[in-house]
Amino acid sequence: MSNIYFLGIGGTLMGSLAQLAAEQGHTVTGSDAALYPPMSDQLAAANITVYEGFAPEQLEPEPDLVVIGNAGLPRGHPGVEHVLERGINYTSGAEWLGSHVLRDRWVLAVTGTHGKTTTASILTWIMEQAGLTPGYLIGGVPKNFARSARLGAQPFFVVEADEYDCSYFDRRSKFVHYRPRTVVINNIEYDHADIFPDLAAIQTQFHHLLRSVPGNGLIVAPSSDDHVAEVLGQGCWSPIARVGAANVKQPLPQDTGERWSATDLEGAGSEFSVCLNDQLQGRVQWSMFGEHNVQNALSAIAAARHAGVPIPTAIEALNRFDGVKRRLDLIAQVGETSIYDDFAHHPTAIRATLQGLRHKVGNEEIVAVVEPRSHTMSLGTLRHELINCCAAADQVLWFRGSNIKWDLSEVVQNCVVPAQQYDNLDRLINALTKLPAKKRHIVIMSNGSFGGIYEKLPPRLQAG
Repeated sequence: MSNIYFLGIGGTLMGSLAQLAAEQGHTVTGSDAALYPPMSDQLAAANITVYEGFAPEQLEPEPDLVVIGNAGLPRGHPGVEHVLERGINYTSGAEWLGSHVLRDRWVLAVTGTHGKTTTASILTWIMEQAGLTPGYLIGGVPKNFARSARLGAQPFFVVEADEYDCSYFDRRSKFVHYRPRTVVINNIEYDHADIFPDLAAIQTQFHHLLRSVPGNGLIVAPSSDDHVAEVLGQGCWSPIARVGAANVKQPLPQDTGERWSATDLEGAGSEFSVCLNDQLQGRVQWSMFGEHNVQNALSAIAAARHAGVPIPTAIEALNRFDGVKRRLDLIAQVGETSIYDDFAHHPTAIRATLQGLRHKVGNEEIVAVVEPRSHTMSLGTLRHELINCCAAADQVLWFRGSNIKWDLSEVVQNCVVPAQQYDNLDRLINALTKLPAKKRHIVIMSNGSFGGIYEKLPPRLQAG
């Protein structure tokens, strides 16, 4: 076994990889600029030694391998420079995962701009309930499991497969290292404006992924996503199963004719019937809602079936699926006010979440509290989409954090619902506490810690 040091261990991917390495029997240590729950708690539970900040003595004795993350680790970082100067063997997290965990596994990769975490969690739970004990690595915290990654049993491994790049020295998308047999493509939109100049650059990476899928593999793709259709049209060598009620706009020779759809939706998608080629397979009654989650569920059923899971088993597993933390997660109830935490990273995700909640709660008031913090939104690349994405809410409070590089006033002025902007978190919380008493849903939308608003708001509302 080896001595492995993870530089950037606090990130979702890197912390999960560190746990897998420890489970394999390696001696694992690592560092990051800062460490926060839930990853810090998971690393502690795995008895992994971690450091805040980097110091050269952390690499004494010299490790056999340093795994370098991609978040905040460019050339010039003291840890990166130390590794290069000493000639220590190094690799990226994605390459280590592909080479040391996935190489001999049946990999089921869940990709796309939206829904990766939820779909990967659903797929893993279906396979778990089928008795397959899959390995998995998920970029979030699935409520049905105690941690975000495990080795599991041979041969299956479910991985949330990200199109973001690997590291400062490997600008390819992470998923090109995974060599999956089963691929779910939920959707493709422009995102990650900090590394991709346009949508075509993202589509090129997805094309590279499809080149790695064997002829006896399976691509699970939406019936009517133009951007996905363009990627499939660039070249596909594996059978394709489709998800969605619509007819395939651009059918390909690889289409199997397998088409998954949902009918008789009730409760904003908390109940629906599963159909394969318009033939009823069973009915789902679960804790999730929103049409986007119905599509996520259908994709997971299709992928699980490719791995041998019977459809009735998959449907029964969905009925016991508890969801994922930070995906419209109800975190507090103060009187008639419900407070949710949602990992909003893109205008389309914001829109889908709020529309799903609107269908569930009817005319009850929805207040969206949005920090457009992701790389793409913080650069202002999708500012015009932000104007419309909160249409399902009654009002929106925008928060301009220190990392946001543009003026939100244009979005506030043109927003399709009443909107306000705040630069100070205490003032934002005060505004929420002064809302007139009524039944209300406050949805906090950010892909970061949002200054601790999740912990600060409930007691302030309680105090009035």
